[in-house]
Amino acid sequence: MEDLLIYVVIFGTLIGAMTYAAILVWFERRMLAWWQDRLGPNRVGPFGIGLALADILKLLAKEDWVPPFADKKVFVIAPCFVMIAMLMGFAVVPYGPETYIADLNIGLLFFMGMTSLAVYAVLLGGLSSNNKFSLIGGLRSAAQMVSYEVFMGLSLMGVVMLSGSFSLVDIVESQQDGWFVISQFFGFVVFVVAGIAESHRLPFDLPEAEQELVGGFHTEYSGMKFGIFMVGEYLGVILISAMIATIFFGGWIGPGFLPPIFWLAAKTFCFVMFFILLRAAMPRPRYDQLMSLGWKVMLPITLVNLVVTGGVVLWMNT
Repeated sequence: MEDLLIYVVIFGTLIGAMTYAAILVWFERRMLAWWQDRLGPNRVGPFGIGLALADILKLLAKEDWVPPFADKKVFVIAPCFVMIAMLMGFAVVPYGPETYIADLNIGLLFFMGMTSLAVYAVLLGGLSSNNKFSLIGGLRSAAQMVSYEVFMGLSLMGVVMLSGSFSLVDIVESQQDGWFVISQFFGFVVFVVAGIAESHRLPFDLPEAEQELVGGFHTEYSGMKFGIFMVGEYLGVILISAMIATIFFGGWIGPGFLPPIFWLAAKTFCFVMFFILLRAAMPRPRYDQLMSLGWKVMLPITLVNLVVTGGVVLWMNT
């Protein structure tokens, strides 16, 4: 019976994440139009909801073209890395006290490892395209993602100290008396900023930066391979939002009149909305400003937070 539950959770996660990512394409357009006081999609189906389906059909119908000057094997494989890495990250997200795919004692490290693997997708995609603009976009992406992985990891060490575990189930259960967003507020801020940079969403979409680099690392991609990159990006938004809710906002913890998975989904949805709002409201910084923000602001904040949290934990245990 326990094995059956695991399979149900696995298939539910796959279907739910992919469906959510597809709907998010339409939902983001509607929300951006609302916040920017314009119409947005409103022709294909009710409220323009058929536009997402039309986009999928368009990508499926497009020619699956591979440039003759590209490294064909790597060019085809590269988009798969980002989707696989994001889907693997969902394996350690706990949806309830007994509802998860895997409760690893290194769950937080597993999540960090999977998000780190996503950098190979954009780097290999840019390199295999044999296009100068794609290569520059891939290199910028690698520098940005590797840099902000450092701050993301350090921002979580305070949570690990307070919970005494790398297991995400233990981290959620240790928030029964209060969410970590209160005691680890600076860690939360750094994690959110690093999550935006990791998923290279606006305002930190500098690896793509169409105005500067044509289309960034996926300049030469079209059809379904381009669609896989886009779906991977939306999966990254959902995964980062779910991890923010799990690590800093108590995960499934909420009033008992609704099932635990509802509270995790509601908190995740709020942060997805936050990601979309950032795209509507924030301008894109220069590349040097992005890297300076990381190494000159984010790094000192995480180190100070780490030292203060360690001192408080040591003082409380003596």
